[in-house]
Amino acid sequence: MTRTSKLDQLLKSDQKLFHTQDLALLWDINNRNTLYTAIKRLLKRGVLIAVKKGLYSVLPLDQIDIVRLGPALIHQFCYLSTETVLAKEGIISQKVYPVTFVASLSRKIKQGGNLFVFRKLKTQYLFCPEGIKQEGGIYVAGKERAVADMLYFNPKYYFDNPSLVDWDKVSGIQGKVGYKR
Repeated sequence: MTRTSKLDQLLKSDQKLFHTQDLALLWDINNRNTLYTAIKRLLKRGVLIAVKKGLYSVLPLDQIDIVRLGPALIHQFCYLSTETVLAKEGIISQKVYPVTFVASLSRKIKQGGNLFVFRKLKTQYLFCPEGIKQEGGIYVAGKERAVADMLYFNPKYYFDNPSLVDWDKVSGIQGKVGYKR
């Protein structure tokens, strides 16, 4: 495969963030040395931008949607929830600086001037789809799932506008996910 066709494939892709393995599949390269050489050349030409080891972008970091960057940083299933969703829905009124996700691990990652917080949720709860929707390839908790998640992590959490929440729905989600026993 020529350099031009590799470049064409990258630029024609809807995806803007790529892990090393994504590039191997996109370019059909099995040899790791060939793959790393191709990546190194595109980095040198400025076509690819290194976000972190093994993660690359075709856009400058400040142009990447931070909600898409979060899942790419940990490279495993997670969904947007807790404070980020609650603030977006008006349920909490304080400004939320970190982008908050629920995942199978607990991490705080600073990247490109943003802080990403991943709260660890037991696998049995994490993969329950109740109250989670997919928006443009990203999994996002609905407001009631975000409330249920927040109450799981902090049962005494204060909600500024509890009247915006359907508490029966929250209770139903808690039961279906397994938070309430």
